[in-house]
Amino acid sequence: MTKNPPSKQDLFTSPDYYNIDDLLSEEHILIRGSIRDWVKREVSPIIEEYAEKAECPTHLFRQLGDIGALGPSLPEKYGCGGMDEIAYGIIMQELERGDSGIRSMASVQGSLVMYPIYKYASEDIKQKFLPKLATGELIGCFGLTEPDHGSNPNGMLTNIRDAGDHYILNGSKMWITNSPIADLAVVWAKDEDQVIRGLIVEKGMAGFSTPEIHGKWSLRASITGELVFEDVKIPKENVFPEIKGLKGPLSCLSKARYGISWGAIGAAMDCYESALRYSKERIQFGKPIGQFQLTQKKLAEMITEITKAQLLSWRLGSLLNEGKATPAQISMAKRNNVHMALEIAREARQIHGGMGITNEYPVMRHMMNLETVLTYEGTHDIHLLITGLDVTGLNAFN
Repeated sequence: MTKNPPSKQDLFTSPDYYNIDDLLSEEHILIRGSIRDWVKREVSPIIEEYAEKAECPTHLFRQLGDIGALGPSLPEKYGCGGMDEIAYGIIMQELERGDSGIRSMASVQGSLVMYPIYKYASEDIKQKFLPKLATGELIGCFGLTEPDHGSNPNGMLTNIRDAGDHYILNGSKMWITNSPIADLAVVWAKDEDQVIRGLIVEKGMAGFSTPEIHGKWSLRASITGELVFEDVKIPKENVFPEIKGLKGPLSCLSKARYGISWGAIGAAMDCYESALRYSKERIQFGKPIGQFQLTQKKLAEMITEITKAQLLSWRLGSLLNEGKATPAQISMAKRNNVHMALEIAREARQIHGGMGITNEYPVMRHMMNLETVLTYEGTHDIHLLITGLDVTGLNAFN
C-alpha cells in the first residue's frame, strides 16, 4: 500500500483532449476552478470514510450553499446564482467527480425541489423557501417514485382530497434522496379527478414520516428514504396553483437529467485519470503496465468516450441556453454519458488490478454509485425508448 493514497491526496487534473475549454467562458473556468478546489479540500479527504460507513456528510449542505451549488441557474432575486446552464452542468461535473452522492445532494435540491418551486409555486411560497434552500439552511427532497410505480409515474396511487380550507394527502413514495433529513418535500399526487398535482409537504406535519432505507451498496454517502403520508393536512397555498398533469414532474426530471449528463463525466474523468496515473507507476514484467498494448487500448477508448460525452453535454447546454433543447435530447445525453462512465469505471478497475477494489482508489466507489445513476431519473432502457419514440414516432410504452 502507498503511504499517500491518491483518493485522499487528490492529485486530479482534468483531461481535455479536444481543447473544450476553448468553448467555455472565463466565468465558466473560474466557477469550475472554485468548485474543484472545494471538492479537493472538503470532499476527497473524507468521502471514502463516509461511503464505507454508509453515512451522509450532511454538514456539506451549508457549504454547497456557500459555493453556489444549490440552484445555481435560478434567479439571483431568490438568493441563487443566476448562472447559465453550462455553468450549472460544470458544477455538477465537479461535484460528481468527488462523489455521485454529493452531486445528488445538490442536484435534487436545485433541480427537483427549487426548480419546481420557482417554476410553479406562488410568489409568497417562492420567497418563503427558495432563499433558505439556496443557502442549505433548508434541505428538500422530491417525491415522485412509488413502491409499485417507478418508470410509470402516471400510475401513482398517492392522492389528495379537497377538504375545504386544506387538502388531505395519503400515499407513499420510495427511493427518495435526502428524505430522512429533509425539511420539505415537493410531492406529486393525484386529485379527485385523477389529475397529477404538485405540492409542498413540510417536516412536522401530522401524519408525515420519512423512514430511512438501509443496506445500499451504492450511493452509500447519500441518504435515501421513503415518504409516507397518512391523512396529512396540506395548506392550499402549498399546492402549485396552475401546473397539472405529468408535465410538472417531467420538467423537473429534464432539469435533473441534464445535470446528470455532466455529472457522469466527472465520475468518468476521475476513474480515467486515476487509471492513467496508475498505469505509469505500476511495473510488471520490467516496465509500466501503461506500455502494454491492451492497457493503452483501454486508456485510448476511455479518453475518446469522455471527449464525445463532453461535446454532447456542452452542445446540450448551449441548446438549453437558447431554449431549444428537447426532453428527448436530454434523455440521450443522460443515457449515453452514464453508460459511458460506468464502462470506464469497470475498465479502470481492471487497470488498477486488485488495488482497484480498495478504497485507496476511487474507482470501485464510482462504479457502485454509477450503477444507481444508470437507473434513477429514468432507467437506461427507458431513455432508449424515449429516443426510439422520438426518431420513429411510434410509442413502445403503449
